[in-house]
Amino acid sequence: MQQSEIQAVKHRFGIIGSSELLNRAIDIAVQVAPTDLSVLITGESGVGKENFPQIIHHYSHRKHGPYIAVNCGAIPEGTIDSELFGHEKGSFTGATADRKGYFEVADGGTIFLDEVGELPLSTQVRLLRVLEAGEFIKVGSSKTQKTNVRVVAATNLNMSLAIRNSKFREDLFYRLNTVPIAVPALRDRKQDIVLLFRKFASDFAEKYRMPAIKLTEEAKLLLANYYWNGNVRQLKNITEQISVIEQHREITATILKVYLPKDEVERLPALLSSSPNEKKSFNSEREILYQVLFDMKKDMNDLKKLVHEIMNGQSGENIKDEPHYASSFLAHKDSFINSLNTDADFISENNSIETKQFDDVDDEEEFQDAELYHEVEPTQRPFSLEDMERQMIKQTLDKYQGRRKSAADELKISERTLYRKIKEYGIE
Repeated sequence: MQQSEIQAVKHRFGIIGSSELLNRAIDIAVQVAPTDLSVLITGESGVGKENFPQIIHHYSHRKHGPYIAVNCGAIPEGTIDSELFGHEKGSFTGATADRKGYFEVADGGTIFLDEVGELPLSTQVRLLRVLEAGEFIKVGSSKTQKTNVRVVAATNLNMSLAIRNSKFREDLFYRLNTVPIAVPALRDRKQDIVLLFRKFASDFAEKYRMPAIKLTEEAKLLLANYYWNGNVRQLKNITEQISVIEQHREITATILKVYLPKDEVERLPALLSSSPNEKKSFNSEREILYQVLFDMKKDMNDLKKLVHEIMNGQSGENIKDEPHYASSFLAHKDSFINSLNTDADFISENNSIETKQFDDVDDEEEFQDAELYHEVEPTQRPFSLEDMERQMIKQTLDKYQGRRKSAADELKISERTLYRKIKEYGIE
């Protein structure tokens, strides 16, 4: 589909965002709509899966037929068969009259089975028969009825795990999953988060007749890098809370943090941790390699410092305060000294080469200051990780004429982390 066509679909169904993953899901929905193939929509809770069966129904030849959405997880197990397939009078206590089920009512149209993974196994058998033969039997009846229904299902469960645990029939899964559509989580479409916030803020301003709230730049970065376990639904709820509660219309990062649940991890990538006790989260192979090399450098410098203290006649009184490898030095002093320079030179000579090979980086500009990797003599200033990081950030910003988003993408870190590093190092 052309971008203009996808945009028209978004406008019709109130979908906001420009993520490639979102566009791909919309494209598949429109392409499969004219067929009668079953579709299984997967995605986390709150991502907006309910929009896609409506798209499929609207662009199909069934668009003038009925469209029925059923939340399978909200119907008690004892009545789900009756709700879906209907029942005969007297078939169970309380069945005072014949009742049509959803599959009979939706004949000629589309039925959307939300949370299909919650269906009981007995109901799954009945649904499989509908998909295979277009037939069903009402509860309490022996008469087979025909139905011509397009089935679109959705789930937020791990279906492979549900099948392994005998919670879902494998044959039914393959029948439903003829065409899969994966709806991306909000954290996977970060460029859309601020757009959605702005739209929700505008809607609530109109609803409650008040000025719309706005975010500061720092608050935007916090919002974009938050984990959003509840996805779009959670973002909408938080936007409504802030719109109603806050009197000031400009929302800072400090104010925003009050409304973000503390038990959810922000998962913010960082090139380097600013605190030795800070837990690190790596989002790329490059960050892992950097950290390994930096830790090796630090250990080597610590060990060389310890070597020189002992060789200068200092006692080993404080050896217990040193890293665990230090205590073994006294027993193997000569071999340590002989290998130390060789190891240090190896790390020094191979840091930039190995990093470049590991990350398949062709742009030599990032590594033109490779001398920062070389080992310094004990009499020189110790190796500074902060200097190297500051230089990398400065070079990348210069490369992109100060455009922070492009620089952050190049460095494989978030804009929020880059912003913090710029302030920390006083980079102009």
